[in-house]
Formats: sequence, C-alpha cells, structure tokens
Amino acid sequence: MTPPFDPKPSDLLLTRELLERAKQGDERALSALLERYLPRLERWASGRLPSYARSLLDTADLVQETLLHAVQGLDRIEVRGPGGFQAYVRQAILNRITDQVRWARRRPGPEGVPESLPDRMPSPLENAIGTDVLERYERALEHLSEEERQLLHLRIELDFDYEEIAAMTGRPSRDAVRMAIQRALKKLAEEMGHGR
Repeated sequence: MTPPFDPKPSDLLLTRELLERAKQGDERALSALLERYLPRLERWASGRLPSYARSLLDTADLVQETLLHAVQGLDRIEVRGPGGFQAYVRQAILNRITDQVRWARRRPGPEGVPESLPDRMPSPLENAIGTDVLERYERALEHLSEEERQLLHLRIELDFDYEEIAAMTGRPSRDAVRMAIQRALKKLAEEMGHGR
C-alpha cells in the first residue's frame, strides 16, 4: 500500500517519488507534478512557437498538452538523475514545436502560396558559426569537474533556480549555489576562450 502523500512545495527532491506514485495511480502526486512543472515549462517554452505556426494552439496550450501526454505515458519514462523528467518533457515540447512549425509551413496563408518562399533556415555561415561555438562549449565542458558540469546543466539547460539546485545538490544555501555557478561559468568562459 502506498503511504499517504503530503505535498510540500519546499521538498524539491521528490520528483522521482512523485513520478513513481503517479505511475501507481496517485492523483495527488500527479497534480503535484503538474503544478511543479507546468509553470516552469511554460516559461521555458515561451516564444519558441513562431506566430505563423500558431493556429488555435498557443505555446501554453502546446506545453500543457505535451506535459499531459507525457504524464499519461509515465510507465514508459525512466528518470535518471536530477532534472531528468524536466529534460524529457522539454525534448517532447521541442519535438511538438518542430512538428507544429512543419505543419504551418505546409499550409498556405490567407493570401495563398507566394511565388517565392523565404528560407528561414540558417545560412551556411550562421551554421558554421553556431557549430564552432557549440564545439568550443562542448570542449570547454570537458575541462570542468563533474560537479561544475552538473551545476551548469541544472541552471542553464534545465532552468532550475538557485534554491532548487541547493536542495538537489545538498549545498547549504542559494548563495552558495550562486557563487559555485558563477565560478563554473567563469571557468567555462576561460576554457572557451582558450579553444579559439
């Protein structure tokens, strides 16, 4: 029998437990997951769906629909490490946005299909510059410690705030996390500068 669930907003390490309980059919755990991740994912996805790709679906609707779909398929989700569930859902949202953009590009606008369509893809130069920066970033990350990489991953890529990261990593305070992340960012920037 599953023990009663008592959601506490300050208890930030419960995502894995919430997922397990939600998989077992605990409605309160499911609600707590949605309350925890929906606002964060909506903020993250805001502006990522171009206006031309919106029909009756806006970004908030797309995020909510994707999160609910992910939650319905919880039995197929395996979370590994802090931020794993959010990373999974973010990727699902990006996939959904990509699908929506493709769909929008295939349908004509109110004026019909124009004679020539602008290419919204990056130019070869923009691709080369982006690839170069990404490669330097990846190489620089290799020179950081595992702890520094984890802190940057949680803050930059998963958008957790300092207080959440402090709870996840066992650091004494949000200020301790902020300082550690600043040091890691400085080291990353220095390494990226050396990679030029």
